[in-house]
Amino acid sequence: MEMVKRFLKNELAGWKAWEGGWLITACVIITILSIYWGDSLMGIISATTGVACVVCTGKGKLSAYIFGLVNSVLYALIAYNSKLYGETMLNLIYYVPMQFYGFYVWNKNMNAETNEVKKRHMTNKTRLIFLGMTILGTVLYGILLHRLGDAMPYIDAFTTVSSVIAMIISVKMYAEQWWLWIGVDIFTVFMWAMDYVRGNTNFATLLMWIVYLGNAVIMCCKWEKEVKENRILDK
Repeated sequence: MEMVKRFLKNELAGWKAWEGGWLITACVIITILSIYWGDSLMGIISATTGVACVVCTGKGKLSAYIFGLVNSVLYALIAYNSKLYGETMLNLIYYVPMQFYGFYVWNKNMNAETNEVKKRHMTNKTRLIFLGMTILGTVLYGILLHRLGDAMPYIDAFTTVSSVIAMIISVKMYAEQWWLWIGVDIFTVFMWAMDYVRGNTNFATLLMWIVYLGNAVIMCCKWEKEVKENRILDK
């Protein structure tokens, strides 16, 4: 019980007014609009926990991985029902176990003063390696998804492969994750918008990804600023 109290205390500590306001506003808006548009309970919970996950990730809080676990399981079920098999496999096979690994790694690299994870940049060589992996993975996985009858194979492949790599970068606490997440979110918003146009009712999922995109832009600015500030302090 004492461990739980300490965990909750650390998770609630250090939030600026605008950060807490953004978290609450995003979750409330997506919940209200999802209910209005008649989305399923599973879709609403998935969308809300997904938004909480990305905001807490941007804040550098461990609770991001708890929200992420719930979101990954529910989102996989929603994606499967929409025949987006790349998204389904990504979440069940990759995201679910990565929530446990990410929690472990971040817990070992928390800043005792801010109660947030430490943030850093990767080298140019590492950036090129991840870029090459993204391009090659998208082409190969797109071919596979096309043969499986995926609704949008190459877009699905790009979002899937990029998400895998972005998750690795996120666990390693690199600020570059947010640049990649912005690209992933743009294509995923398009993918779910097309799914909605085709008559599916996953409006909460579409809203979730729109909020993800907005959050990625905000957190990209935040992490880049903090990494630069930390670099100055280390000199």
